Amino acid sequence: MGFEIITEYPSWFLIFCLIISAAITALLYYKNNRYNFSLLVKRALAAIRFVAITIIAFLLLSPLVKTVHRYVEKPVIIVAQDNSASVLINKDSAFYKKQYKEDLAKFIETLKAKFDVKTFSFGDKVAEKSSFDFKDKQTDISSFLDELQTRYTHRNVGALVLATDGLYNKGKNPLYASNFISYPVYTVALGDTSVYKDLIITKVSYNKVAFLGNKFPVEIVVTANKCKGETSKLTVSKGNQILFTRSLEFSTNSSTQTVLLEIEATPAGVQHYHINLSPIANEVTTVNNSQDFYVNVLDQRQKILILSNSPNPDVSAIKQSLEKSDYYDVKSSLIDDFTGSVANYNMVILHQLPSLTNSAASVLKSIAAADIPVIYILGAQTNYTTFNSLKTGLTILVNNKTTMNESLPLINSDFPLFAVSSDLSKLSVDLPPLYAAFGTYKTSTSANVLFWQKIGTVATKQPLLMFNEKGKVKNCVIAGEGIWKWRLTDFQQNQNHDVFESLISKCVQYMAVSDDKSFFRVTGNSSYYENEEVEFNAEVYNKSYELINTPDVNFTIYDKQNKKFPFVFSKTSNAYHLNAGLFPVGEYRYDAQVKVGDTVYSKSGGFNVLALNIESLNTTADHKTLAAIARKHDGKLYFPTQMDSLAKAIESRDDIKSVSYSQKRLDDMVNLFWVFIIIMVLLAAEWGLRKWSGNY
Repeated sequence: MGFEIITEYPSWFLIFCLIISAAITALLYYKNNRYNFSLLVKRALAAIRFVAITIIAFLLLSPLVKTVHRYVEKPVIIVAQDNSASVLINKDSAFYKKQYKEDLAKFIETLKAKFDVKTFSFGDKVAEKSSFDFKDKQTDISSFLDELQTRYTHRNVGALVLATDGLYNKGKNPLYASNFISYPVYTVALGDTSVYKDLIITKVSYNKVAFLGNKFPVEIVVTANKCKGETSKLTVSKGNQILFTRSLEFSTNSSTQTVLLEIEATPAGVQHYHINLSPIANEVTTVNNSQDFYVNVLDQRQKILILSNSPNPDVSAIKQSLEKSDYYDVKSSLIDDFTGSVANYNMVILHQLPSLTNSAASVLKSIAAADIPVIYILGAQTNYTTFNSLKTGLTILVNNKTTMNESLPLINSDFPLFAVSSDLSKLSVDLPPLYAAFGTYKTSTSANVLFWQKIGTVATKQPLLMFNEKGKVKNCVIAGEGIWKWRLTDFQQNQNHDVFESLISKCVQYMAVSDDKSFFRVTGNSSYYENEEVEFNAEVYNKSYELINTPDVNFTIYDKQNKKFPFVFSKTSNAYHLNAGLFPVGEYRYDAQVKVGDTVYSKSGGFNVLALNIESLNTTADHKTLAAIARKHDGKLYFPTQMDSLAKAIESRDDIKSVSYSQKRLDDMVNLFWVFIIIMVLLAAEWGLRKWSGNY
């Protein structure tokens, strides 16, 4: 360690410190005859006082102590072990459970004699630990590599030892995710590249939402390895009821069959379905022979009515977008042809109604009576006088003869009602103008504007698309016609209509969904995978609908056997959050309670924990990728039985060596404790010597 005292003042300033110290010392001991000291004592006292005053005076120059510490860092060897379940899905599972663990521990101890060894596991998540149980349900190698980049950038990393079967089912391809690595990578090839006899349900496609009484399609993909001449039975069941069976015959050693079926959605609620393949003799594993899925059966769709004054491509564009979703049942009609009841619909879209030729009085009266939310699309045919009387939150004062402007959309980045995607923000720059009425626009303070009007190069505060809520009634106003061109622009830019359809869907979803006005609300997912933590959020409101989180929220989860798991929500800034942790596969229900004053509010519901068998879908190890990673980073592939050879290869490398570096540090000398001790010792020694000599 180096040591140096520096100051920002010139070094000759030290002369002033010495002069001051000498003057004070002389004044005290050489010009003062009150004390009767011997010559030896006087000189000793003078020397002590001189040194103490010199140090104190020197501190007035704000000196800094510069220290240089030199460190030697041993090379870091990172050992990363795949902890996923796929490692054990082979005929050598007993070897990996015992012998391999012992060999790996011995390998790590050998390296510790010369290197700084850091041991990690990866699978569902990355953890720094040296024990492994091969129970993780997913493999994400890229997340581990990202963790390395965060932790060990600019560190003396000697090598990475990556022990895995090369299979990953989450994240990026590890071959490309390792591009940042500048040190050698050695791979340990676990698992087995042999193809074993196995039946696998590789994919199940289905609608997560279905409507009561409808039939929903299910597509099941079955893969058979080395099953030539074998037969299996595919069964789909719900509880004890078998819904579908089919015999599957496999004529080749490697085959894939797709089974299509339809299931009736009944009853309402979340329905649990089970798919099973009967096992065949000598299968390597039967874990991948079954799979569960859940479908939320709703008792009704949102009914949407589109009424227009005359045929218009806007109506077709909106209807096509809404019909893409199973949640909506859409009907369109000209106002003159409509004979049904508006009260049968959850929401109404009025295109250029009320118009100059049709006041739509009966329809508007029915809408008002039933508090039905409405989207108004305005245009040249709109009767603006009648429209202004509807109190939608927007008033447009026009001349006797309506003049139309080409109004470009200018997005409001502070729009609060729903999330505005970056894709919509990007597309909005290229959207063509809508034809909006020229006039004076007045909006209520309760209005929320998504798009303002931009006329030419002038950005205005006139709304082009806005929402308003008054009491129980929600309104949306699109102040111009020609929105069909936005759909075409979306396709021209992105080769699909996704952004436009998402915009229409979000607008309709906000309008059609009723607000939850309860004082106690609990939200969470209806299903979780077995490696996901079960989490819920809760909100509690007082009578003024202000968020509070003073009372405790009690939460109890029950399994199928009615075993209780009690919890208490944690309090956040103004709400509640609960992380209940991991739960076994199964169906659960919950009850939540909170007491506000003398009133007890309660909520109940349920959720499912799904099995995650993704690790069993591919039982053939990918050693080619491991070899490619090792070659790319100046390493080599080894097998689990070659751990001793791997240790010798790392130890023999000349480019894996310790590095030394120095660290400079500057400290104010006045803040150093040892300087204070020196001054106190000197002054105490002077005081003690004066007392010993009989003079005070």
